[in-house]
Amino acid sequence: MTCYALPRCTVPYWFAAGTTWGAIKRLPMRLAWVGLAALCFVTTAAQALQMTDDLGQTVTLLQPPQRIVSLLPSLTETVCELGQCARLVGVDRYSNYPDSVRQLPQVGGGLDANVEAIVALKPDLVLMATSSRVGDRLRLLGIKTMALEPKTHADVKRVLEKLGQVLGVPDAARVWRAVDMAVQAAAQSLPLNARGVRVYFEVNPGPYGASESSFIGETLTRLGVKNIIPAHLGPFPRLNPEFIVRADPDVIMLGERSLDGMAQRPGWGNMRAVRNRQVCVFTPAQSDALVRPGPRMSEATRLMAQCLADKARAP
Repeated sequence: MTCYALPRCTVPYWFAAGTTWGAIKRLPMRLAWVGLAALCFVTTAAQALQMTDDLGQTVTLLQPPQRIVSLLPSLTETVCELGQCARLVGVDRYSNYPDSVRQLPQVGGGLDANVEAIVALKPDLVLMATSSRVGDRLRLLGIKTMALEPKTHADVKRVLEKLGQVLGVPDAARVWRAVDMAVQAAAQSLPLNARGVRVYFEVNPGPYGASESSFIGETLTRLGVKNIIPAHLGPFPRLNPEFIVRADPDVIMLGERSLDGMAQRPGWGNMRAVRNRQVCVFTPAQSDALVRPGPRMSEATRLMAQCLADKARAP
């Protein structure tokens, strides 16, 4: 239904001076316009979308947002995977995939974004992590925000579907189905001797590792390998390097940023993975795919499965 604005009137026309019989005869038509306007108002209210974000805040959208600022790379990638990259008008400094988002204005980091830069882009929605510190200021300025932060496989599915609703994209769940099938296919492709190996996955040089409770840990579990970091330590705990030495994993996965300082860590040269060259080193671009819980989890799983298969074939 198309709703049109009614002509403005200072007084009801049937009380206006000089009312003619022709005007009175047009009364039913004008009343019909009033009824149509009321119906349009009710329809618009019924079509308004109300969503609850990961901070428990209710966000009301009268129509799908057309100017979006994303302050989290995984959300940026999700918007684009849903075919709505053109709606992005700004991103945080770490959003670098797909290539098209590199041309967008950057508004600082996800946690400490530049509020003035965001306001200047006139967004009708800002997507952010739950830990972002700019949400309150943006809302005070009348800008709608939505905090969504996927941390598990189930979260990735939920955020995909929720953003699909927000963007008006039908069957957003298809993206998750493709990811899930890719993870399953990667697991089935692994040779038998790769299953059950003990793995250490380093997220960054803290050293911070991915535990069993992280989305990376969930992927490793689905691949049939054993994570040396237990779930009770939290998703991405900072570890004492001695903990890793004592665990003595069969395979180590880390990024190039961690490789430079690895040789200086006490005792690491004696670990079986290092001695047997069972270390997989990922490029910065590959690391981005691996540590972002979003639609590129299928690529991340393929990278981990390839690492495990290569090391299983090594002499």
